[in-house]
Amino acid sequence: MEHVVPSRDEMKKKLTPEQYRVLFEHGTEPPGTGAYEHTKTPGMYRCAACGYELFSSDAKFDSGSGWPSFDRPAHAGAVATVVDSSAGMQRTEVRCPRCGGHLGHVFTDGPTETGTRYCINSCALKLDETVPPGTTE
Repeated sequence: MEHVVPSRDEMKKKLTPEQYRVLFEHGTEPPGTGAYEHTKTPGMYRCAACGYELFSSDAKFDSGSGWPSFDRPAHAGAVATVVDSSAGMQRTEVRCPRCGGHLGHVFTDGPTETGTRYCINSCALKLDETVPPGTTE
C-alpha cells in the first residue's frame, strides 16, 4: 500500500476543523458527541481523510465508552498502531496506515472473543454504506 502524506493545506480544505484537529493534531472528540457512537447502519467505516477502509460495521459494538468501538479491524493491515505515552499513561494509539491520521486507541478489555476494544473518534471516520459488512474491496 502506498503511504499518502497529505499536505496540511490540502487536509484543512477537505476536513472540518474538528476532523483536522483529531486526525492530524492527535485530538479527541468529547465522549458521547460523535455521529457514529450509536449507529447500527451496515457498511464499511473508512478514514475521513483518505478513504482507506478501516472497520466493518459487523465488528462494531456498544462499549458504553462514549465513542464508537470495534473488536477488530476490517482486515490485516487495516490499521497501524504506535505506543502513546501522552496524558501521563501508556496506551496504544490507532492510526490510518495510509495517511497516518490519528483514529483513537485500542485496549485489551473488549467483551468479545477478540478481547480488543478499538475506541475510535467518530469524526475520524466516514461510513460507506455501499460496502456490505464483513467484506473488503
